[in-house]
Amino acid sequence: MDKVCLECGEKIVGREDKKFCSDGCRNAYNNKINKDSNNYMRNINNKLRKNYRILSELNTEGKSKTTKTKLLSKGFDFEFLTNVLHTKSGNTYHFVYDQGYMVLDNDFYMLVKKDI
Repeated sequence: MDKVCLECGEKIVGREDKKFCSDGCRNAYNNKINKDSNNYMRNINNKLRKNYRILSELNTEGKSKTTKTKLLSKGFDFEFLTNVLHTKSGNTYHFVYDQGYMVLDNDFYMLVKKDI
């Protein structure tokens, strides 16, 4: 029995465990499988990526301070984050994946990077 490409249906030549006839077909297949299922999810993921990029750019050392004005001027959206951490000492950190921030006085923010 001949194996056929999962993407285009062409006959596969080569190793017996191959699933695709070419890198192009493999990429096209995986792009279809992994695409965001709708605009709502895509928009949220884009906002999370943008917030992550902003925090990463401002926090290159793993711990730093910035202002709310600077975050907003770069387009940071405080509504989109991945989790909130409440510490035993009463501090609250908001995270976008491993990049986080804690609200300080006078519109300052402590930026941190979580060790993974």
